[in-house]
Amino acid sequence: MIPRFLNPALVVGLSILAASMSMVVRAETAKADPATLTIIGYHEITDKKDALIPQYAITPAQFGQQITALKKSGFNFISVDQLLKANEGKYKLPTKPVLITVDDGYQSFYKYAYPVVKANKVPVVLAVVGSWLEPKESQKVHFGDEVIARDEILSWAELKEMQDSGFVEIGSHSYNLHRGILGNPQGNSEPAATTRLYNTKTKTYEDDKSYDARIYADLKKNNDVLKSHGIRSPRVMVWPYGRYNMETVGIAKKLGMPITITLDDGADDVNKPLGHLNRILIENGTSINDLLADIKTREMGLNDNNRPQKIMHVDLDYIYDKDPAQQEKNIGLLLDRIAAMKVNTVYLQAFSDPDADGSADMVYFPNRYLPMRADLFNRVSWQIQSRTQVTRLYAWMPLLAWDLPKKNPVSKDIVVTQQEKKSDHLNMGYHRLSPYSAEAREVIKGIYADLGKSATFNGVLFHDDTTLSDYEDASPQALAAYKKAGLSTNLAHVRNNDAELQKWTAFKTKTIDDFAMQLADQLRYYQPYLVTARNLYAQVALNPYSENWYSQSLEQSLKRYDFTAIMAMPYMEQAPDKAKFYADIVNRVKKYPNGIKKTVFELQALNWRTNKPVPSTEMADTIKSLYQQGAMHIAYYPDDPFQNHPDPVIMRQVFDLKTNSLVP
Repeated sequence: MIPRFLNPALVVGLSILAASMSMVVRAETAKADPATLTIIGYHEITDKKDALIPQYAITPAQFGQQITALKKSGFNFISVDQLLKANEGKYKLPTKPVLITVDDGYQSFYKYAYPVVKANKVPVVLAVVGSWLEPKESQKVHFGDEVIARDEILSWAELKEMQDSGFVEIGSHSYNLHRGILGNPQGNSEPAATTRLYNTKTKTYEDDKSYDARIYADLKKNNDVLKSHGIRSPRVMVWPYGRYNMETVGIAKKLGMPITITLDDGADDVNKPLGHLNRILIENGTSINDLLADIKTREMGLNDNNRPQKIMHVDLDYIYDKDPAQQEKNIGLLLDRIAAMKVNTVYLQAFSDPDADGSADMVYFPNRYLPMRADLFNRVSWQIQSRTQVTRLYAWMPLLAWDLPKKNPVSKDIVVTQQEKKSDHLNMGYHRLSPYSAEAREVIKGIYADLGKSATFNGVLFHDDTTLSDYEDASPQALAAYKKAGLSTNLAHVRNNDAELQKWTAFKTKTIDDFAMQLADQLRYYQPYLVTARNLYAQVALNPYSENWYSQSLEQSLKRYDFTAIMAMPYMEQAPDKAKFYADIVNRVKKYPNGIKKTVFELQALNWRTNKPVPSTEMADTIKSLYQQGAMHIAYYPDDPFQNHPDPVIMRQVFDLKTNSLVP
């Protein structure tokens, strides 16, 4: 069952894939990687017009046709036994291996799909929900938000018969995680497997221990229920709604399920751990050509990262209001703008900077280290993902610019500027914790961990504080790190010696980027499919020597982050010729492999020097020009919902010039 927890916008549009990739499929000459595994996920296979989940229901004829087409195209269906042995290096899979999965355990599977499975000798993983199986024949089944008859779900006798045939492996779809639970004070119902339950009485969230215990108990109960009815203990866990994290993966493995299956995008490698395997989700309108095209895109390594991003960069500080009723109105206004503008990506502020000094004084999620201005990030991120067309939501977070409470001793471990002479690059203006303080790094990691477990999101955008000037960092911890690395600690001498300056800059740049990658890994424990983006100053793209001023490198950023969001803001940079400013950035980016595919051109919607908005028509003309020059991803900042700026009608028209199709 796929209810509202899986935003249809998040599911790859197979018809679009087929259109964009059909030429590639017809012209295919390269052999598929022998380690590449394709997993295909079905739900309801029925002739009934009133299917329980029409969007994900296909007819028995369609199912049979797809099985036949896959066989004719050279694909070979494999079993769980074969997959496990291949992963252990004890078995060589046939070429183009495919694993078929079917979710939920509808009775129609036995009537319509099982005969096809037997006739074609196709191994299938059938993932069932224990709480839907336990009711007696005359009782009802609580099916998400609905109640259905027990005979809509497979009987124990049917499950046993299919298991004993050798073609159907019964997997776990949880005992009772296929539902929503209260995920925040505002009342959102969110996936039970990955959400920390909110307690309205204590106004607190489930802690780590309670969360682990709840998930463990549920998965174990499902295994026990299945075993009590003569079904073998599952070896495969299929996550409800595709929602999971590395904690749940670990629990499943402890319970004898080394294979867990998601709805993430991308191909699978049989030689890698089987703890979170991606799969293709079959929808009602999926044709054979659609399916073959989708498989091909995954073999080519194409996924949602290869789609043009149209990005709204949102300040939650604009949305926050002391009055909860007004705050909800503000959220509604934001959602309306997102829908009207038809952006597909949102950078959403997770921290609070009420004094606008660039450093985080508070955050919008529960945590151990900073005051929570409001429990707002979870609410807004969930509303955007479940109620709009947005397919990717990034948490916008500082890397170093944390203004910790003074009672925390780590608050003193700050980046120190060497005050020797005046310089435009003397101080970046942000109060930042030093990346060379081990204690500061641990606190920041803790903040990121608390964010990761508090909400669901797809990416992280590192703030423009991911920088150290050519007069920073001169803190004791930094000087000790330079000395240990064999660098001079006489920073005045370093700045006057280009060779020394280059070494120092490279060391600081690597420090910043290494730490950002560590924080991304911290988040991936809770958001395993997370992608990374970082803000980069325009001067770094325009003038290679400026890398020394910022400890930022365009080349390294393109290599290490999934996306680099260049702040292409001519008013901020006081560029005399805006057209040349943009063209120079585009041309520099084009010099790098995949430079265009991995670069976001972030425009300014406000001239901060005059505090006047940049006209929407001017922004649209800039976007059109950037598209004509080959730009793929465009963002703008800030979005002002109260002044209706930029104009969503104008912005949508120009954004529509770039299709959402995959770009090979």
